[in-house]
Amino acid sequence: MTIFLLAAATLIIGYLIYGKIVEKIFSINEKAVTPAIAKCDNVDFMTLPTWRVFLIQFLNIAGLGPVFGAILGALYGPVALLWIVFGSIFAGGVHDYFAGMISVRNGGQSLVPLVEKYLGSKVKTVFLIFMVFFLLLLGSVFAMSPAQMLANLSQTPFVWWIIIIFGYYFLATLLPIDKIIGRFYPLFALLLIGVSIAMIIVLFCSNQAFYPNLTLDNLHPKGLPIFPLMFVTIACGALSGFHATQSPLMARCLTNEKYGRPIFYGAMITEGIVALIWATLGTAFYQGSEGLNAVISQSGPGGVVSGVAKGYLGSIGGILAILSVVLLSITSGDTAFRSARLTIGDYWKKDSKSLKKRLFISIIVLSGGIAMSFFDLTTIWLYFGWANQCLATITLWMASFYLYREHKPYWLTLLPAGFMSSVCVTYIMYDKIGFRLPLNWSVLTGVTIALVLVIYFIVKHKK
Repeated sequence: MTIFLLAAATLIIGYLIYGKIVEKIFSINEKAVTPAIAKCDNVDFMTLPTWRVFLIQFLNIAGLGPVFGAILGALYGPVALLWIVFGSIFAGGVHDYFAGMISVRNGGQSLVPLVEKYLGSKVKTVFLIFMVFFLLLLGSVFAMSPAQMLANLSQTPFVWWIIIIFGYYFLATLLPIDKIIGRFYPLFALLLIGVSIAMIIVLFCSNQAFYPNLTLDNLHPKGLPIFPLMFVTIACGALSGFHATQSPLMARCLTNEKYGRPIFYGAMITEGIVALIWATLGTAFYQGSEGLNAVISQSGPGGVVSGVAKGYLGSIGGILAILSVVLLSITSGDTAFRSARLTIGDYWKKDSKSLKKRLFISIIVLSGGIAMSFFDLTTIWLYFGWANQCLATITLWMASFYLYREHKPYWLTLLPAGFMSSVCVTYIMYDKIGFRLPLNWSVLTGVTIALVLVIYFIVKHKK
């Protein structure tokens, strides 16, 4: 219990102290006119109340990551808490803040034109293809998982739920942001937060040990290495490239730059707390990695969610908890497709105010998503995890170039950029989706390439 409270308190203190440092280095301008006002089109650009923007941002970035990713990360033992806490403070929060605020400073642009501006035009088309493919991949994952959970819950065919979810995706992608997303997402976000808090309160009142094996040793039942696998498995609960695609959506609704810290950095810290809760619930309910792994092997992370929710909240409360996770996934899936629509629109320089143009691009992205939704979910998830952290790494490098151009301390983003470069390279060298090299050679390659990139960046800019 003490460890959990200490971890949660560290996240909050991180927001109050390190978040303020991040904001000071960025140098906000409270008198600046934001894109929501300067480019208001009542479709994607419009002002929304700050509390509403915060809850939408939190729900958009959350997805399945802080639940499924945290549960899978808990297999490594309490060491996972370190990445959730310090990753959220020093990497995830920094990443999300700069992705959102750099967009605010550049007229609410999506990630592709920002990468072109700060990393060079040569990467523009390649990055566009990677970005759109990634968003379609993610949207498909966030449709398949809840569709399967709803099919199991209602004993109805999986394909029916896929049709219903994609029908909803079409409306949410096409309509102005205040019609569905701005109206209902704050309520869904409060449901997720409320259910998560309710379950951790039940755990507090029980006699169960929060962490049966309180050690920093690797407890993974299959002996999988902590580095780099854990840093890819726990994504949205600590650092996620998907967030860089979502922050520009809310950058178009921000009324003042002073709200950037609570909305972008604060939403990431809130997500870190949710991830902390679910990692703890999975470990405590199944009494360690072995019990947790047995359930995951049989019914996946969704089975863990169902078992934990019903075990702590009963049948009715359990259904509410499952539905909150389903909504969490669906609401991130639709904003993934919306972000894909905006990304393509920015690349083609299409005015999103035109319903005809929005409809054309929406049909393209949703058709691709539907096609992907019939692939094997397990295989898709493996590639998604690595691609997600690659995107986060690219965003952190972009932010480093931004800080350099602005003559500001770029170590703030350079350090996590270098670390995540080593994670991504090591992962693709070691994992079965990559080159399958021995772990020691993979780590040596990843660390060497990361150091070369960091040294090159520093030397180049000192000259």
